[in-house]
Parts: sequence; C-alpha cells; structure tokens
Amino acid sequence: MTKNRNGKKIRLKETQLLILGYLLVILVGSFLLSMPAASRDGEWTNYADALFTATSSTCVTGLVTADTFLKWTGFGQVVILILIQIGGLGFMTVITTTLMVLGRKIGLYERKILMQSAGTMRLSGIVHLVRRITIGTAIFEGAGALLLATRLCPKLGFWEGLYSSVFHSVSAFCNAGYDLMGRYGAFGSLAAFSGDWVVCLTIMGLIFMGGIGFIVWSDVLDCGFNPKKFSLHTKIALYGTTALIFAGALLFWLFEKSNLLVGKSAGESFLICMFMSVTPRTAGFATIDYAAATDSSLLLTMFLMLVGGSSGGTAGGIKVTTFVVIILGVVSSARSDGDIVIGKRRLEKNLVNLPRGDFRRNPYYERDRAVFFGGYRHRGFFGNKHRRAVHRNNSRPNPDFANNFNAAHAYGQSGRAVLYACVYSKQTDTHQVSRGKNTNRLNGKTF
Repeated sequence: MTKNRNGKKIRLKETQLLILGYLLVILVGSFLLSMPAASRDGEWTNYADALFTATSSTCVTGLVTADTFLKWTGFGQVVILILIQIGGLGFMTVITTTLMVLGRKIGLYERKILMQSAGTMRLSGIVHLVRRITIGTAIFEGAGALLLATRLCPKLGFWEGLYSSVFHSVSAFCNAGYDLMGRYGAFGSLAAFSGDWVVCLTIMGLIFMGGIGFIVWSDVLDCGFNPKKFSLHTKIALYGTTALIFAGALLFWLFEKSNLLVGKSAGESFLICMFMSVTPRTAGFATIDYAAATDSSLLLTMFLMLVGGSSGGTAGGIKVTTFVVIILGVVSSARSDGDIVIGKRRLEKNLVNLPRGDFRRNPYYERDRAVFFGGYRHRGFFGNKHRRAVHRNNSRPNPDFANNFNAAHAYGQSGRAVLYACVYSKQTDTHQVSRGKNTNRLNGKTF
C-alpha cells in the first residue's frame, strides 16, 4: 500500500508486490552476507559476491562465486538457508503462514497474491493449499533430515551432522543445490557420496517431491491416491516426470558406460545414472565430475535443465507440462488432427501454435536467440570469469560449449519459457512467477 501525490492510497498489483517482496528479501540477505560475521576470514565480503549469492539463494538457482562451506561461517550459512526456504516456498507463502500462526485473517487481496505465488489458477481454497504446503514441507524436509542424519552424524559428529542434514534436506527439497561438502574438497558437491544409497536416494526423493509441485500434492491427497481421479495436470506432471527420469538415466548410461562408469559396479552405475537424470532438471547437486563427461551427456544435461520441473513447485525450467503439451502438439500436427487429445481430455491446438513472424514481436526474442542460437558469444554476461565445470583445466578448448552449458542452467531454469510457442501460449498451467531453479556449480568452477 502506498500513496500518490494527492494523498490517496494506491494498492500495488499482485505481481508488483511479489517482485518488491523478493527484491527486499534479496537486499536484506545480501547485506547480511556482506557482513564480517558471515565470512570465515572475518572481513567484509565484496557486495557483488554477497548480492549474487543472496539472489541465487532466493531464486534457488544454486549458482555460487565461492564454496559455501569454505567461504561462509555458520551465520552466513543460516542466512543462505533462510533465503533458500523463502525462495523455495514463496515469499507470500511464508508471510501467510506467519499471519495464520498469529491468528490474522487472510483477505481477498492477500489471497490473490497467494494465487500468483503458488502458481494456481483457482482462488478458492488457496489458504487451505498454503496450509498443506507448509505442513507438507515440514514433513518432507524433516524426514529427509532424519534419513541424512543416519549417514552424516557418524561421519561429522551428532550436532554437526544434524545441522548438515537439515541444510541439505532444505536445499534439496527447495531444489537449490547448495551443499556443505566443501570439507571433502572445494565445489565437490556430493561426489564423496556417489555410491551411498541412503544419501543419494534421499536427495533424489526430496528433489522429486519439491519439483513435482504443490498443486500435484494437493490433488493427489484430494483424490485419495487414486490415479483414476487425478486431474490432467497431475497426470501429465507425474507421468512426464517419471518418463524423463528413466529415459534420462538410460541415455546417461549409454553415453557414460565407457567413460565415467568404467570400473563402477552395476548398482553404483545405476545410482549415478539416476542421480544424473534427476538433479539437472531441478536441483544441481552432482556425484560425478562433469568436466570429464562426454559431450552427449552434457547436451542431455542441458536439455533436462531447460525442461525443468513441474508448475507450482520449487523447480524451474519451461516445465514438464509445457514440454509434454508441445510434444503432443507436434504429434497432433503431424497427424493433421484438429486438437491435442490427452487421454480423454482435449486441449486447443492454438496453445502451442504460433503464426510465422510472431516470434519477432516477442520482447525477449533477440536475447533468447543470442543466448541459445548465437553460440552465447557475449562473454560479459557472466563477467570475465566465465570458466565452468565443462571448461575446466582447458579440457574442452571450445568456450562456446561451456558458455552454452552455463546459459542452459542459469537461463533455462529461471522459470520463463524458452520455447517461443510457450511464451505466447494462452497461459497454460505451466506459467508462474519466476522462482529460478537451476543446475548449480557442477564440480568445481565458479564465475
């Protein structure tokens, strides 16, 4: 609420309030991270690095300029953890939960904002949905922390292991990709646990539950876990996600069986491939050295990063539902069918069709083309330090490949559609306020 020159109150639009809210969270977080208490060297952190880290944490992208464990103190890590939780759940979800705990009533204006934040198109039942999101998040993150603690507490001690378990549980569920494994090597992510079934399956489960979407949770509960009663959105999200996970794992195995998987047991190879398929789409943890991966695996990773997770969750990308609708639209066009049919449901074909020439009216057209189809030659986009995992130690002399890989995980996981047909579609249920999801600093290089 603000006032104009005449003293009259002006109510901000829902999207304006969300943007201002996230901006405020980022600015406060960046100031806290720049303080000497947040840095292990006890000095003020360069504000650009603090701002980048705060933005990355709030937008749950997982990109970093320094190793989280080696750079930040416990205070700084807690600030990052809070920013991740706010960004994962949504700014308004956290505010509304606080108001409900304090006994405040949620008005129509707040409900509209919640509808935008949660990524749902229905105003009715939004407060109930927020309550489910809060309770479900606490259950999943708590269960994940307990499972991780069974492996980390024996290694790190009870309190340090418990803290690390909570941090990784929140980071995985919110699809942030931040880790505290720098004690085993800078930017090593979860490479030290590549063969640990408990750690890897727990992280994958948390990533899946956070990325599948809060709307899917609610629908599954309302339907009593009966697949026949699931909504079309839930079916597409669940079936599409499952197909992408297993198809991606199979392709990773084919691409890496003579490379990274040499000398690995069948069980560890399966675990690595499944992890490689789950984490790029939404989170950004890694159990392998992407600098040593084949080009085919990197291209597959880029594709999975661009697809992302499901609507209304903690993941980013163009969304699974959008991707499935586009594929079915292509199939429908090839068959000269009138509309897109999914099961017994019909979608209008103009959801994915766009007349030729309309692309150039897109305000993002030139930038999108430069990023994805121009070889990403604008090196200044990420600053001078453009080296990343796939460009480490000059193992890949072509910087354009590394830059395109960076563009895919940073840009494709931002929550805004990359495929122009999606940008202009009639607001399918895959469109929501951007809460970037990412693949983070894969095995060791920073900007």
